[in-house]
Amino acid sequence: MTWNILSDSIQIQEIIDASKHKPQLFFKHSTRCSISTMALSRFEKSGILSNEHLDCWYLDLLAHRQISAEIEKLTRVLHQSPQAILLNSGQVMYSASHGMIDSAEIQNLV
Repeated sequence: MTWNILSDSIQIQEIIDASKHKPQLFFKHSTRCSISTMALSRFEKSGILSNEHLDCWYLDLLAHRQISAEIEKLTRVLHQSPQAILLNSGQVMYSASHGMIDSAEIQNLV
């Protein structure tokens, strides 16, 4: 499995709605930040993208910063980068940033 790309703010509500049937994860990544690149690499190497019980959404913050602001507004999770936000049944079940992003913990919640 590969990333689903989040590139339009219209997708956000669709993703929140989809979380009522299957957990959804936003991963916010800054392509200019080495910490973000390390967190993304560690996340991808964990195998979490192969979890068929979870949809993972990649957000390029440099290209789509306004989408991150909309996610913050709808989830009430303060913007960070890098950041992972897990939604289940329309609710935030997990959020973490930087080195605190733990793919094993996310998979346990799924």
